[in-house]
Amino acid sequence: MAELLLELVSEEIPARMQARAAEDLKRLVSGAFLDERLTFDRAEAFVTPRRLALVMDGLPDRQPDTAEERRGPRADAPAAAVDGFLRSVGLTRDQVSVRQTPKGSFFFADIRKEGQPTAAVAAAVLPGIIRSFPWPKSMRWGHGRLRWVRPLQAILLLLDGQVVDFALDSGDAGEPGTAIRSGRETLGHRFLAPGPIEVSGFADYVGKLDMARVIVDQRRRRAFIEHAAAHEARSEGLRVTPDAALLDEVTGLVEWPVVLMGRIDQGFMAVPREVLTTAMRAHQKYFALEDGSGHLAPRFIMIANTPGADHGRAIVAGNERVLRARLADARYFWDHDRQRSLESRVADLRHRVFHARLGSDLDRVRRLEALAVRVAPDCGADTTDAGRAARLSKTDLTTAMVGEFPELQGVMGRYYALHDGEAAAVAAAIGDHYQPQGPGDGCPTAPVSVAVALADRIDTLVGFFAIDEKPTGSKDPFALRRAALGVIRIVLENRLRLPLLPVFAFARDQYRGLPEASPNEMQDLLAFFADRLKVHLRERGVRHDLIAAVFADGREDDLVRLTNRVGALKDFLDTDDGANLLAAYKRAS
Repeated sequence: MAELLLELVSEEIPARMQARAAEDLKRLVSGAFLDERLTFDRAEAFVTPRRLALVMDGLPDRQPDTAEERRGPRADAPAAAVDGFLRSVGLTRDQVSVRQTPKGSFFFADIRKEGQPTAAVAAAVLPGIIRSFPWPKSMRWGHGRLRWVRPLQAILLLLDGQVVDFALDSGDAGEPGTAIRSGRETLGHRFLAPGPIEVSGFADYVGKLDMARVIVDQRRRRAFIEHAAAHEARSEGLRVTPDAALLDEVTGLVEWPVVLMGRIDQGFMAVPREVLTTAMRAHQKYFALEDGSGHLAPRFIMIANTPGADHGRAIVAGNERVLRARLADARYFWDHDRQRSLESRVADLRHRVFHARLGSDLDRVRRLEALAVRVAPDCGADTTDAGRAARLSKTDLTTAMVGEFPELQGVMGRYYALHDGEAAAVAAAIGDHYQPQGPGDGCPTAPVSVAVALADRIDTLVGFFAIDEKPTGSKDPFALRRAALGVIRIVLENRLRLPLLPVFAFARDQYRGLPEASPNEMQDLLAFFADRLKVHLRERGVRHDLIAAVFADGREDDLVRLTNRVGALKDFLDTDDGANLLAAYKRAS
């Protein structure tokens, strides 16, 4: 059985595209080989910033031979029909036979096809896969027509150690020097081992790239970074703040990771933790460190792609200098923003457009204030606190800090509200009302936070349904599905008995400048919620037929009651009486 090794070397592949590209390469090549009747034992893809690679084990030397029997026209068919059949199968009259069937005598052709060598199949199918590779974004370079995520530089293709030769034309027809030809050479680390390296197979490939300062296996590279960072942190009695997404990203930025530790000037430690970690993570790709009590430490971990001639001292100094400048800006924003209260910023929201047809952010917070007060009793929240939190909920969007770090919206609002002397519940609601933003986020549980979070999402949904900007198919530009799911999760996880239709109607009344609601507008929105709730329940393993039965009455707007009914029906059908009733119904129908 044969081993196939494919490597595509290019300029740097963006980290966010690497995992998907590796899966796509494995899927496309595996699928093409199976379509060509070439089975295999294993296929595994690898990716670094400069290369995509695939190894396949257990391939046969050639395709299996095939035999196909194809029936043609009747034996007494016109000559033109017979000649057409012969042309289609590539045979002559004396190479086909006439056989008797229950429907009469017909021409039959026995078509035998000899299998092609695996190398020939690979050379035939791989160029098409490379040319049509599904990068989210791709580019052309020079005068070429070939598209790749970054300029493609070399192709390695071996079958059992032998080069499978093909040329990929990257330029215009007849233009010299534009073909990229497959070979047995790869490239090592761009700076530490930049020369060509000949390999004879996968084991040789991995071993020689290790010597050339490239860890080709992204899983091994990730594990090395994780363990080395933890070891470096422990050397100073610290631990790395867990951040799986950042770990994945930096794994895609380096081929030979070198873990280094830098220091943060103590003067910056008075800035809120979220500001420091965001500046380090979002802009510099650094890992934050904590002490034994969970407090942020004045240290950070960086991942370099080379150790440097001085064991990384110059790299650390340069990164400390860059971080110092970023944190100086952040400290300035922190001090400058606190010179104005959030209340004084409410009027500034009139300069921010929420949507051209739905008004400014000032219009929006006025609607949110009324709506939060409306739902507060259903959430067990103080109406004054709920209204106050809603009024101030978007004011941090006007601050310099959120302008620089948009991901800190809400977080900075909470800090600034506490600085202004707002009630703790109000400050917490400003910080929490954006949650949940995804399936992994928790829902707010404090009553005031719940009221403002519901008001924020319901106002959005009602407004966009009012101007007929509903999700269609795969398009949801205003994230209305996520907003509806957020309402569903908040209501269910807090067990709120909140009839939705009256709340929708109240929210719709706050849009003063829009035409009167159409007769079906609120029912359409309720149906949209029902669809999202069905998806929510199915993802949790609830049977489709139970959901359909409970949702048959499309007028129910109490989400807790709906889910209680689904649970009650499931419990009943799990009993003997329920099973007997269901069996009797099936017999009767």
